[in-house]
Amino acid sequence: MLERRCRQSTRDAVWAHLVLRSRTEGATWTVAAVGMALPALTSVTARLTDRFAADPADVAGEVLRGFLAAVSTIDLRRSKIMLRLRWAAFRAGHAAVAEALAAPTPLPSGFFSRAPHPPWGHPDLVLARAVDEEVLTRIEAAVIGATRLEEVPMADWAARSRMKLWAAYKMRQRAEARLRAYLCEDTVEPTAPRRQPGPDRPRSVTKSRGRSGRKVRRGMSKTGSDSGVQVHETTPSNPRRSEVPPCA
Repeated sequence: MLERRCRQSTRDAVWAHLVLRSRTEGATWTVAAVGMALPALTSVTARLTDRFAADPADVAGEVLRGFLAAVSTIDLRRSKIMLRLRWAAFRAGHAAVAEALAAPTPLPSGFFSRAPHPPWGHPDLVLARAVDEEVLTRIEAAVIGATRLEEVPMADWAARSRMKLWAAYKMRQRAEARLRAYLCEDTVEPTAPRRQPGPDRPRSVTKSRGRSGRKVRRGMSKTGSDSGVQVHETTPSNPRRSEVPPCA
C-alpha cells in the first residue's frame, strides 16, 4: 500500500473494503481503518502543530474526528479514497488551529506592582537616600545603622570610631531628629534618581523641590533641657548600660 508501484486501483479497492466494513460492523474495522491511515494522520497533525503553541493533542483529536466523519460519508465510487480522507482530516485539524489562533489572548491577573508610599524601602536604603540628600553624613548614617539596626552597643561603636561616648550619643540624637523631620516632610517620589553624594556640608534638613525654607538645624550646644547627656565631658559610670531609644 505504501510502495509507489502499488496501483491506485488496488489502493482504492482496499480502502473501499475497509470503509464498507467499518460502516456495517463498526468497532474492529473502524480501528483497522484508523491504523491503516495512521501514517497519514500523524503527518497531518505534525504539519498543523509545527508552530502551534497550544496543546497539540487537541489538534490531533480534531484530525481524527475529521477522518472518522469522512469514513461515514465519503463517496466510494470515486477514486483516491485515502487522499480524500486525508484532506478531510486536514480540514478538521486546520479549523481547530484557526479557531484557537482567533481566540482572545489571555490577560494576566489583576495584580500589579507599584512603588510603596514613602517612607519606603529597607531601612538601609532609607539611610542611604538620606545621605544622598545631604540630610545625614556618612558617619551619622553609620552610627544609626550600627546601633539601631544591628544592635551594636553604643560604647563598642564609639570605641571603634575613636569617639567619646557622650559625643556619639549626642551625634546620633541630633541625626535622628533630622532624619525624623526628613521622613515626615519629604515628598520625593520613590523612583526619583538619586544624586551623587557630595562633600560634607553643614547638616540641615531643607524642604526641596517646592518645599518651604524652614530648616531643622543641628545645634552645637552640648547642654540643653532635651540633650540627655551630662554637662561635663565625663564618661557615664556604666557605658554598656542599655539605652532608651530617643526616638519612637
